[in-house]
Amino acid sequence: MGELAQRLSAIDEQIADAARSAGRDPGEITRIVVTKFHPASLVRDLYALGVRDVGENRQQELTAKRAEIADDLAELRWHFIGQAQTKKAGVIRRGADAVHSVDRAKLADSLHRAAQSVDSADQRVLDVLLQVNLTQDEGRGGIEPDAAAELADHILTLPSLRLRGVMGVAPLDEPPAAAFERLRGVSDVVRLSKPNATWISAGMTGDFTEAIAAGATHLRIGSAITGPRPDRG
Repeated sequence: MGELAQRLSAIDEQIADAARSAGRDPGEITRIVVTKFHPASLVRDLYALGVRDVGENRQQELTAKRAEIADDLAELRWHFIGQAQTKKAGVIRRGADAVHSVDRAKLADSLHRAAQSVDSADQRVLDVLLQVNLTQDEGRGGIEPDAAAELADHILTLPSLRLRGVMGVAPLDEPPAAAFERLRGVSDVVRLSKPNATWISAGMTGDFTEAIAAGATHLRIGSAITGPRPDRG
């Protein structure tokens, strides 16, 4: 716990410094700790240190960890940040409090239908974000920026989903600041239809300073806090 607490504190200090440098209040930024490949026991340790938002990339891990922890950690919010398959929409919905990777109408429809199904145990309104493709590679996850407004309007017709904002991952072949500025532009367009869709999920360990400068409200930080991922052997 000692090393984990030190890493968490160090990242939080860096986030606060970056926010102040950008003229922002550190309190308006949510730090999501990504626990990919780590056991549920680490989530418990993080919770004891004050962490209330954790992220998972894989549906199987999200489902397993939430089942193991059950409702013991009542204030914990689970963010699904990986690519989602429509056939897994039901289990993702049951496991997540927020889904950051909605990039097509079919997926949004599947998440909505999962709330209407007879066997669904989850009737909550689900927070969702549009994942925007910030690269030139059409094969990457995310909707093209110029199609985001149309998808946002579609989500607004689905009452079991609450559109919160946008998410993006900076490309590896360009400075992240430019990509995050594009994401901020998409956010501005989405908010024309949904003014309170103010979340901008952007920034990981190597680029969260640039993300904060571009207006990110939610950062997704993994091994800089959790330490090296366990050997999957």
